[in-house]
Amino acid sequence: MSDEDMDIEIESDADKRAHHNALERKRRDHIKDSFSSLRDSVPSLRGEKASRAQILKKAAEYIQLMRKKNSIHQQDIDELKRQNKVLEEQIAQILANYQEDSLR
Repeated sequence: MSDEDMDIEIESDADKRAHHNALERKRRDHIKDSFSSLRDSVPSLRGEKASRAQILKKAAEYIQLMRKKNSIHQQDIDELKRQNKVLEEQIAQILANYQEDSLR
């Protein structure tokens, strides 16, 4: 193998390593940015410094809290829909009675 071939192979290995390092740095930056975004989405952590484990724990707690609130709100919505239906039926009955009375 000539010196020129050795230089090309070394550059090739160095290029591969540099490319791999750049990809790994990009991956780590993406993970870091994602954790920062997640941290800022959790009210109790917003603007705080927290470890990744704390971010995941608080995010899971926040999701559970939001699910409970959503469930309660859905129950409220269902109850209001039920009440609305009852009121609409009462209105329809009153209108029917009124029309009967006006025909007499």
